[in-house]
Amino acid sequence: MKMLLTVEIPHEPFNSLVRGGKAGEIIGRILEAIKPEAVYFTEQDGMRCGVFLINVENPSDVPAFAEPFFLNFQANCKFRIVMSQEDLQKAGLEELGKKWA
Repeated sequence: MKMLLTVEIPHEPFNSLVRGGKAGEIIGRILEAIKPEAVYFTEQDGMRCGVFLINVENPSDVPAFAEPFFLNFQANCKFRIVMSQEDLQKAGLEELGKKWA
């Protein structure tokens, strides 16, 4: 299933990794490992943030996506299930509306 992984990266240890020239290499290794479909970097609540569209086959896969960020950056990771327009069209909203109206 498609999930949106939002990673909030605190200033430390990231600032130290940037100063040491290691931040880019670590991010590159993580992206190679998690193979996101889309990657965006932004700011969120005053911290660095990465937003990744990932495909999670099994719940047991979640640690493989989160641990690299936890262990390298002491980051906070949030997972949200997402749907495409096609997924939403398959959801049967009309039938659900009739059932629950």
